[in-house]
Order: sequence, then C-alpha cells, then structure tokens
Amino acid sequence: MPLSDADRLKLLAPRPGQVRAVLDTDTYNEIDDQFALVQAVLSPERIKLGAIYAAPFFNTRSSGPGDGMERSYGEILALLERLDISPDGFVFRGVTDYVGAAKQALPAPAVDDLIVRARAGSPDDPLYVIAIGAISNVASALLKAPDIIDRTVVVWLGGHALEWRDQREFNLRQDVGGAQVVFDSGVPLVLVPCMGVVSHLHSTVPEIERYVEPYGEIGRFLAMRFKEYETDHVGWAKEIWDMA
Repeated sequence: MPLSDADRLKLLAPRPGQVRAVLDTDTYNEIDDQFALVQAVLSPERIKLGAIYAAPFFNTRSSGPGDGMERSYGEILALLERLDISPDGFVFRGVTDYVGAAKQALPAPAVDDLIVRARAGSPDDPLYVIAIGAISNVASALLKAPDIIDRTVVVWLGGHALEWRDQREFNLRQDVGGAQVVFDSGVPLVLVPCMGVVSHLHSTVPEIERYVEPYGEIGRFLAMRFKEYETDHVGWAKEIWDMA
C-alpha cells in the first residue's frame, strides 16, 4: 500500500535513542566504508546494528560487480575479526550484479535478511537501512517485498548535491536502475549527497596517526588502509565519504 505524505514524514522524523539498523556496504571499494562500519559497530547508544550486507561494485579494485561483492564480504570479515565480533548470522553476501534497466529483483542472502528484518518492524519501530554503496541490494528487497516501505527508512549516500553540475557519482552510476527503483518505490529516503555536501568531510595522515592508529588492532588496520591509498602523504587529505 502506498504511503501518504504524512506517514512518510512521520517515518522520516528524527528518533531519540537507539534505532534498529542494517549496513549495506561495498567495503572493499575504497577506504571510507571501513571507517563507517567500525563507527556503526561501536555506536550502540544510537545504532542497534542487526546485520551487515556486502554490496557489489566494479572498478579497478574488482573484476566485476560480483567479485566486488565478494571482496567486500572478505573485508567485512577482516574488520570484524579485529573487533572480535563473530560474523555468524550477522554478515550476508549481497547480489552479484546490478538491478539495472531490467528492474527485476536479484536473489541474495542479504536481500532476504533485509526483508525479514523490515517485516519484523513497524511504522513506530522502523528498520534503518544505511546504504553506502550501489543500492542494488536495497532495490532488490523493495522489488521483492514492496510491503516493507511502511516500516523502513533508507539512508543512502549517493549522487551529488542537487545543484551540482552533474550526477556522475560512483554509487549512483553503478546502478542507475536500482536507484530509480528506490526513488519510485515511495520508501522514506534520506539522501546524503557526495560532491557539495559530504565532500567536505576530510582527514589526513597526521590526524589518523593521532586519533585512530593508537587504538588497538582495529585502529592500526584502519590507519594502514588510509595510508596505503596514496603514496605521497605531504599536503594530502582524503574524503571519508561514508562516515557521513
């Protein structure tokens, strides 16, 4: 059943305290997803994180969307190992391709788990789907189970600021069809634009060395990922997109 504007606005209203959430992430794509994942896991006062989903991606760090998803799955496991958290029943593989122009639901454990968790909620206790990669898993869930829109809030880092000169942003252009499915579904959506908004969230090697690296095995791992992304660190700053 379609949501009324009033019901959608009610679902989008900020909620005090802890919210139920899942994280959908192309973790191996760059270096920012790792920071966002650790932040979500270590923020129980605000986020009751029920699951982490590996999302597909395709760039120079993968041979295709499915390989990107598998590499992301492996990176999630590497992070959780350093946090001493079991992945059993917590980490799920996502779809191996994009929804694309066909706009047909694709099968994946992540898709099924998202639907189950969303249906377990209610308009008064919705599931927050924090998506920081291509939106393919989320779009597949909405295509397969459109009834979940009245108990789900999608928070997606995708596209650029609406006044930006183009919308050639990585997460969006990976799966334009999937993005269209999400926008057309009527699900309550918080859009977090990249250029013009999140592009202002930077960090540097000295900052990472001071505030991240000293804090255990996970701090050293995050610092390593940050430093190895660029060989010349002099005057260099890097966006930490997904922490937004």
